Amino acid sequence: MAIQTNATIQATPRFQMLRSDQIHAIARAAFDIMGKVGFRMLHPGARDLLKKAGAIVKDDRVKVPEFIVTGCLATAPKGWTLYSRSGERALEVTGRNSYFGTSTASPNTKDALTGEYHPTTVEDLSRAARIADALANIDWVMPMGSCQDVPANAADLHEFFATATNTTKPIVFLNYTPRGTELVYEMAAEIAGGLEALQERPFLVLYPESISPLLFPEEVVARMFVAADLWMPQMMGPTIQPGATGPITLAGGVAQGLAESLMGLVICQLRKPGCPVGLGCNIGVLDMRRGLLGVGAPEISLGLAIQAEVAQHFGLPTWGLAGATDAKVLDAQAGAEAAFNLLAQGQAGLNLIHDVGYMDMGMACAVEQLVMGDEVIGMVKRYLRGVQVSADTLALEIIAKVGPGGNYLQEMHTCQHFRSELWQPELFTRESYGNWMNTGAKDTEARVREKIMRLLETHQAPPLPDKIRQSLTAIIARGEKELA
Repeated sequence: MAIQTNATIQATPRFQMLRSDQIHAIARAAFDIMGKVGFRMLHPGARDLLKKAGAIVKDDRVKVPEFIVTGCLATAPKGWTLYSRSGERALEVTGRNSYFGTSTASPNTKDALTGEYHPTTVEDLSRAARIADALANIDWVMPMGSCQDVPANAADLHEFFATATNTTKPIVFLNYTPRGTELVYEMAAEIAGGLEALQERPFLVLYPESISPLLFPEEVVARMFVAADLWMPQMMGPTIQPGATGPITLAGGVAQGLAESLMGLVICQLRKPGCPVGLGCNIGVLDMRRGLLGVGAPEISLGLAIQAEVAQHFGLPTWGLAGATDAKVLDAQAGAEAAFNLLAQGQAGLNLIHDVGYMDMGMACAVEQLVMGDEVIGMVKRYLRGVQVSADTLALEIIAKVGPGGNYLQEMHTCQHFRSELWQPELFTRESYGNWMNTGAKDTEARVREKIMRLLETHQAPPLPDKIRQSLTAIIARGEKELA
């Protein structure tokens, strides 16, 4: 076979589980759930929209025929661009592009400096955002925890402030009230230079979560409508626990989760046709022995890969959960669970993969887990980049030049390619045993903690102008009064 010297082939590893008929079967099951089982829809305005569109509405129960769903799928954008805080293109959330982000919403934090567990504070979130901003393989940031040291109804305002003032990377955020959602967008508009500038170059994504199985609370829908009305991107986030909030079988759980996510998309498209909505879903594993939710199990990646393949079939952005662990300390379990799910979901082509940094079954956010996850993601990204096959990379001339018994260390071809071809660890050791002993015999946890200290001493995101910070502080103060 002749080699075309002008041809370059990029071979990348991909994971695909479902055949086209299986994708069709899961989509059909989701449509069936929507049309025959239906949902409890507690938002009156959403029920009115659905009824006008042709849905069957009785009290708060709503059944949605397939023609409504397919019509809404047709109007939903097939991807979006996310920008940095400073307005530069950052993430193309479409196709099989995978981007990795932090954990969020935990009531507890494993302290970045001491390793001790304590209730999450605003300072924890500020510190975590600074670290995430410095990590090369963390592509976007969520507030790493739910603040316990500020008024609960306005905690989302403090969480957004702590995050947005300490990173320039795109942000995905949770909100606790519809008014809080409006105020966060007001803060984001101040940062972007006005609402139109924010809409033109969005740097944040709303993450609303309905309640499984098949329940849409009024406040959750109201938050969805805030984002839809502003044409801001949002990622649906129902959470299926097989055997608890969904069928124990993964296929059935994914079908239910897909139906719930599609329902979120439908009501947003009926509200504002063309608004950007991602078809996200979480799979959590309920440990049947202990009755606790796990975040490190392999079934998570199986379920998310299945759900993503259906969402990709519809052409919509997807949502992952990886880099998390059920472990309490930075040990072998923490590394194994994080690495397995990060690689599996990267191969599945999920778009926004969140929760790098979760520990203790999602009950604590940990910067040390985030930093180790950043190292693993570096390996994953190198693996997913695959192998380039071209005349240059096949290196036939160099092989002939070196010949039998030679070596390639002095060749210019080696010098030109080794940095791009070979991944280099920063935390994981490749020293000889003697050198490792002579430099302190430090384990991974010790090296992670050293990196955290170094980044806190040396890294700071570009500060927001004082005028903008003052405006954000004023919005928070006003919001606390309104929401109290």
